[in-house]
Amino acid sequence: MRQWIDSYRKSFRQDLVAALTVAAISLPQGMAYALLAGVDPRFGLYSAIVVTGIASIFGSSSHLINGPTSAISLVVFSALSIFDPDQRVEAAEAMFLLGAMVGSIQIFIAVFRLGDLTRYISESVIQGFMSGAAFLLAVGQISNALGVRDKGTGAQHILYRLWMTLSAGDAVNSKALTATAATLVLALLFRHLVGRYRLPKFDMLCVLVIVGIGTWLAGWTIPGLDGKTAIGVAGTVPSSLPGFHIPAIKLSWAWDFASDSVAIAFLGLLEALAIAKAIANQTRQQLDFNRQCLAEGIANLTGAFFQCLPGSGSLSRSAINFQAGAATRFSGVLTAGIVAIAVIALAPLARFVPKPALAALLLLTAARLIDFKRLAFTLRTSRMDTFIVVATCLSALAFGLDLAILIGVALSILLFVPRAAKLKVTELVIDPDDVVRDRLPADRLNFGFLIFDLEGELFFGAAPELGRTFERIEARAHEQGLDHVLLRLKRVRNPDVVSIEQFEHFLKHAQVAGIEVWLAGVNPDLLEAFRRADFSAWFPVDHVFPQAADEETATLAAIRRIRCEIRKGEPAEADVLFYSV
Repeated sequence: MRQWIDSYRKSFRQDLVAALTVAAISLPQGMAYALLAGVDPRFGLYSAIVVTGIASIFGSSSHLINGPTSAISLVVFSALSIFDPDQRVEAAEAMFLLGAMVGSIQIFIAVFRLGDLTRYISESVIQGFMSGAAFLLAVGQISNALGVRDKGTGAQHILYRLWMTLSAGDAVNSKALTATAATLVLALLFRHLVGRYRLPKFDMLCVLVIVGIGTWLAGWTIPGLDGKTAIGVAGTVPSSLPGFHIPAIKLSWAWDFASDSVAIAFLGLLEALAIAKAIANQTRQQLDFNRQCLAEGIANLTGAFFQCLPGSGSLSRSAINFQAGAATRFSGVLTAGIVAIAVIALAPLARFVPKPALAALLLLTAARLIDFKRLAFTLRTSRMDTFIVVATCLSALAFGLDLAILIGVALSILLFVPRAAKLKVTELVIDPDDVVRDRLPADRLNFGFLIFDLEGELFFGAAPELGRTFERIEARAHEQGLDHVLLRLKRVRNPDVVSIEQFEHFLKHAQVAGIEVWLAGVNPDLLEAFRRADFSAWFPVDHVFPQAADEETATLAAIRRIRCEIRKGEPAEADVLFYSV
């Protein structure tokens, strides 16, 4: 009992220290990501309380911290672009509805155990998405960084609105530009000091506090006689915790957000699962991915009824939580509690937080969203992945982030299917040393029979190629006057009904043509498919050599049997064969 109490105290102390560290960065990030999404900063703070706490309670990872993230906020911003800047109330209600839709989709995915679908979002899609997201993130903060008012409407493209803002907008606010530059310099300096001396990761919060105090002392964030400040401020955050609120439901909004909700749901799960797995690889923790999917859905659905910005797993906060020594999921619950206390105690000070400082931090976040080393490796290594990265990135810029990830996934599948449909066919020979190997151009043919090794996916996409392969094999046998053909099938996978029909047509046609076909190395999946199709009713059972424990046995046994047939009963066991395929 005492040992358990000591262990609990130790883990609680570790979780508390980690929670204090994570909460320090959750405050500025929560406000910044809400600003990034184009909504009131308090909704980001509410998300850092509710979504973070709920996901930690129901989740599987001991270190994953959920809440507002830059990628999710960018897609939310894209989704809410249908609203004009002065429609803040409607945009907020629509965001709550979007969060409920996202949570419901994620719960559906978890209940029906469809979490594996996230594996169809390849790394090249994510790289292209992040590159486009980083660019849009930077573009979206230029007006705040320069202290000018956004021009245009939500229905217009973000690049067109930027052009209008810069070409026909207000003059650049030198004070805002000064605050932006000071924030960038201090943020880079503090990040360097934190990394060099392994200090607690309070750099973002410290920079925000320092710049906030500096602009306040300069009088830039204090309202004048006209009630306006010299530079934009984050706005007043009520000193209250999020209350229960039923989102407004409009069918037109639900229709408009259909693709966005799917994109956010899958992107959120992908973010959370990837981060959790990356940390678990170091801690050796066994994760329940389906449970984590359920936790993400419950957190977002609950958050929708407490005025929260939709969220997911945060890479920065999760990494800090792990590096700060968190021991259990309770660190996430403590983080949510500490943020809640801070909101109540420090909320009045939020009206002095300068928007240019938040914009500067988001510009740095945009630069850090892209792993330039990994991106360069991808672009240098694979042309197909390069195409997907570029296409996904351009799609994000042209059509928005919601469609970009769907376009990227579609391209990945479309480009993968032709590659998967390629069937590799290799002719084998038995050389003078009785070694079974690939046939070289100078090799003589086997005496009395042909051997072909097939490799690939036996699905409907490969069926035409499989049919043409069988036609070529039969033509070769007729051309050379051979009565025996051996097919090595050890490396064919996932047979479907179309490929089984191709086998049936070939085997029956070969029987009519007087060609004996032998099948070696037949794996259990293909053997079961033959059984269900009732091949044994018309195809000789002794012509099938199932895959054995020793992968050489089936093919060599088939070759000995064929030689025995050709030699009219001469024992084939005397053949000493070797295998090098």
